[in-house]
Amino acid sequence: MSDKGSIYRISGPVVTVTGIDAKMYDVVRVGDEGLMGEVIELHGEKAVIQVYEDTSGIRPGEPVINTGDTLSVVLGPGLLTQIYDGIQRPLKVLEEKMGVFITRGVDADGIDMEKIWEFKPVVAVGDEVSSGQVIGTVQETETIEHRIMVPLGKGGVVKEIKGGEFNVTEIICTLEDGSELAMLQRWPVRSPRPYIQKYAPDTPLVTGQRILDFLFPLAKGGTAGIPGPFGSGKTVIQQQLAKWSDAQIVVYIGCGERGNEMTEVLTEFPKLIDPNSGKPLMNRTVMIANTSNMPVAAREASVYTGVTIAEYFRDMGYDVALMADSTSRWAEAMREISSRLEEMPGEEGYPAYLSSRLAEFYERAGRVETLSGAAGSISIIGAVSPPGGDISEPVSQGTLRIVKVFWGLDAGLARQRHFPAIAWLSSYSLYPATLDQWYRDNVATDFPEVRTKISSLLQVESELQEIVQLVGSDALPIDQQLTLEVARMIREYFLQQNAFHDVDTYSNLDLQYKMAVAILSFQDNAKLALDAGAMLEDVVNIPARTDLLRGRFEEGYGERIDELVANMNKQIADAVEAEN
Repeated sequence: MSDKGSIYRISGPVVTVTGIDAKMYDVVRVGDEGLMGEVIELHGEKAVIQVYEDTSGIRPGEPVINTGDTLSVVLGPGLLTQIYDGIQRPLKVLEEKMGVFITRGVDADGIDMEKIWEFKPVVAVGDEVSSGQVIGTVQETETIEHRIMVPLGKGGVVKEIKGGEFNVTEIICTLEDGSELAMLQRWPVRSPRPYIQKYAPDTPLVTGQRILDFLFPLAKGGTAGIPGPFGSGKTVIQQQLAKWSDAQIVVYIGCGERGNEMTEVLTEFPKLIDPNSGKPLMNRTVMIANTSNMPVAAREASVYTGVTIAEYFRDMGYDVALMADSTSRWAEAMREISSRLEEMPGEEGYPAYLSSRLAEFYERAGRVETLSGAAGSISIIGAVSPPGGDISEPVSQGTLRIVKVFWGLDAGLARQRHFPAIAWLSSYSLYPATLDQWYRDNVATDFPEVRTKISSLLQVESELQEIVQLVGSDALPIDQQLTLEVARMIREYFLQQNAFHDVDTYSNLDLQYKMAVAILSFQDNAKLALDAGAMLEDVVNIPARTDLLRGRFEEGYGERIDELVANMNKQIADAVEAEN
């Protein structure tokens, strides 16, 4: 047995090799073209390899060389603004080398090894440093400071450290035990990066999207699933989250998406402006593009590559939002490889270990105390594309068992042009119990109670709609007709949000609370007016209510809303007097 073997059998992306001395997850080079692959099974003298590139044309007998490395990502300054494929090859560099079509067996460094960065040390000679501690900084983009950390497994007293201009491979720090540190690190993608402890999810990830923040909040370090059929708005929601969520770093994984959808993301994202800094959003974004026509094995790699890069920025003390679009395509890749391995299929042909692999991925989320003592988080938002929008299929169900937030997209709402098309009756969040105290301290003391009232009204509306469809709304008692009107107000004024409108695209938590209170204020005052003998039609059609509803599209709405609500309540009272 040696580091060199030969191909015995080929089954699509799965290649069996004989005569090679290998360990699990070793990276190998397959065939005359040196295709990249990874050992996934060992059977005596035979090793089974999943190849991350197209295997057509390779033949039994061709050589296979074991590199002895595991699948790792390169970490250091230069990650941000990059667009990678599934195995961290920069697409821009590949395009320069060979044009728009990637040829097989080509390699490229994950970051530019020659680019010069200005390194500023934050420790001095004689200081003791440990694994994960920040030793200096590099201004990577206009908005993000890249913190250079001591690689894991290293530490000691600083013997020499120098500031100035270096590339990522040059030595910037020497320890007394002789260890030399550069800005470059490598990390195996299948191993989670260590931390000291996980914190409770008690801080919300504020997204500025009313239905998400108010009704179904996600905690920093939390996990969310977005199942939805084609055309229901998954990609726009993910763009909104990338743009507006209060995470400092965005990692977007396009995992097996259609080429046209991926193209849209790749052309749209670089144009997006970060509203906090006024600079391009790409300055704090890493993108991984893996389209559906790329080799299936690379889909699995792309998910792990993305989450490892996210962990690296988390370890610096940043809040990271990771979007995986879509985990269904990753599961399909697992199914194909599983069938090639002739494993016993589970439900709908997916492998029996589907749920554990999904859990393994989502478990890498969390808000943690890093090795340097800072607080960082990874929030994972995974899109699911169930065939025909049927969420009873294994991937959706496997995801729902793990994630704590379910934002269910509804094709019917999308057809009605109600966006975001999140079904408020089937969606849920399990975080409010731990987040409510934060809302009480930072927004309003009665925030959870207001949320409960809004949710209850939507629930009551759904029950009343069944009666309305049979006998019409006029047959209902006047108080129930009012409830329907208030619920319509919640839907059209509060839950609907225009992602492409300069003002309405983002609502801070204070404004969301005021809008919800305005709706409840209308309900309370309208009830009093109806009890005093006013007509429902007169109360509903007051001009001030229309001004309140339309005002959300105008600048400075947050400052004016209290005045608009007071004016609305006055006009309701006037309607009572006019009737009497």
